[in-house]
Amino acid sequence: MKMLMLGNEAVARGLYEAGCAVVSSYPGTPSTEITEAVAKFPEVYAEWAPNEKVAMETAFGASLAGKRAFCGMKHVGLNVAADPLFTLSYTGVNGGLVIAVADDAGMHSSQNEQDSRHYARAAKLPMLEPADSAEGLAFAKLAYELSEQFDTPVLLKMCTRIAHSQSVVETGQRITPPEKPYVKNGPKYIMMPGNAKRRHPVVEERTRALMDWAETADINRIEDGPDKSMGILTSSTSYQYVKEVLGDTYPVLKLGMVWPLPVEKLRSFAAGVDKLVVVEELDGFLEAWCREIGLEVEGKSLFSAIDELSQNLVAAPLGKAPDAGVKLDAAIPPRPPVMCAGCPHRGLFYTLNKLKLTVLGDIGCYTLGAVPPLAAIDSTLCMGASFSGIHGFLKAGGDPKKTVAVIGDSTFMHSGMTGLVNIAYNESPATVIILDNSITGMTGHQQNPTTGFNLKGDPCTKIDLETLCRSVGIRRVRVVDPYNLKECETAIKEELEADEASVVISRRPCALLKYVKHKKPLTVDPSKCVGCKSCMKIGCPAIAIVDGKATVDATLCVGCGVCQQLCKFDALQGHEEV
Repeated sequence: MKMLMLGNEAVARGLYEAGCAVVSSYPGTPSTEITEAVAKFPEVYAEWAPNEKVAMETAFGASLAGKRAFCGMKHVGLNVAADPLFTLSYTGVNGGLVIAVADDAGMHSSQNEQDSRHYARAAKLPMLEPADSAEGLAFAKLAYELSEQFDTPVLLKMCTRIAHSQSVVETGQRITPPEKPYVKNGPKYIMMPGNAKRRHPVVEERTRALMDWAETADINRIEDGPDKSMGILTSSTSYQYVKEVLGDTYPVLKLGMVWPLPVEKLRSFAAGVDKLVVVEELDGFLEAWCREIGLEVEGKSLFSAIDELSQNLVAAPLGKAPDAGVKLDAAIPPRPPVMCAGCPHRGLFYTLNKLKLTVLGDIGCYTLGAVPPLAAIDSTLCMGASFSGIHGFLKAGGDPKKTVAVIGDSTFMHSGMTGLVNIAYNESPATVIILDNSITGMTGHQQNPTTGFNLKGDPCTKIDLETLCRSVGIRRVRVVDPYNLKECETAIKEELEADEASVVISRRPCALLKYVKHKKPLTVDPSKCVGCKSCMKIGCPAIAIVDGKATVDATLCVGCGVCQQLCKFDALQGHEEV
């Protein structure tokens, strides 16, 4: 059956059709939908793991048991999973093991735009890179074949545009391969130095064998063109831009496997054109390989290593007039991202800003606490860094009476727990705040170990944050409601004055959760509003100033009442629950 699918959905379908049995991932845009989609198939066990390292190790365990397994993550998640990744290259697999990593060129939802192809080369693992949804499905199935044929995990590299665009896919039937029995094999799977020494030559020989496979693989295809004055080497979404801009004018070598790379195929292609040009996003990865094997090539001299490419950015350097498109006469005002109306984090960040504290932040939708008018975050590095960072900040002489760290509930479970253990173990007088909105918010409301539900929505063990914090040695643990500004301010002031570590849990469910029952929208009494704009200090998108008076957008307001607490003139009127 033919149907339109997102690239991520197509990958999930490919996993299903290939007989994948176990899936363990951590949500991260733009990879999340792969795991969400595959979880809909009852034949596949699927879960959210606390972090990417755990997910990859879980997938390894399933592979070791003889089942086909999968884990997915975004590019920065692969950093977290790098420890098992490099050693998995040495152990190889039993059942096929596929690892999807989704890069975010343009940083639509990321703190950097690293190029994951370098991981494939560094870890000596094959990497496939689909250019549309149909290839997403096909490559997922091929990845399992390669994994078991060459005894290796296989990386499947997605990017934002391929992951989140739709194209036509033809689906097939699920074929479950024969289960491979687990056979005890210490020299292969116990990576102590003596065994690892003997596995390294196996990895090098495997890479040579995969290079030979890449020479004739159908997924590395040459598309001929009449004009041999230029040949294009490309892959992924860059291939789509090239075809849209150039059509079939020039020969194109479209790579489906971006590591390891062929040698003779590239040399033969280059010999048949006057000039070889590499079109690729981010780093000059393919370009560097071409130079390494002695080819003259142009690439990053024409195309930037920063941000995404586009049709226009590809057209001009290749001598084609870019499509100017339609120019708007009116200037479009900027629309910076903001926390949602009723976001439980808003009151807490307002309080932190009011107290003029140094705030070490973390990764999540609460990172928007850095945006004016809240402007309450001083740093954001990576998942879990806030708790580790405040410890170092205080040990280096930072003022414990004026410094806090914030982290979300999902991020705390991901990698904040070990930072809290370090605070307790090495006795920092740190005040840290867990922003518990009862969900993984930034990536679209996935469950996590603190919510009491698993990936499929079934009830499961719920981690109690208060008990967990106390169990690692934190004696001062308290819970506040972030809608109550006075309660937040009192708690934070008191904990900052303590001479030992303390945890404040700011607990209120995300306003967008379906089960959350909101109050009626607030209204403004114009006779009482003096236009002081105090209500604007919380940066709520439901509040605006029109003709010198505050106004509330009833389609956005959830009646949380935070703005009421800022109005000295009782101009904002609350109502009962809907």
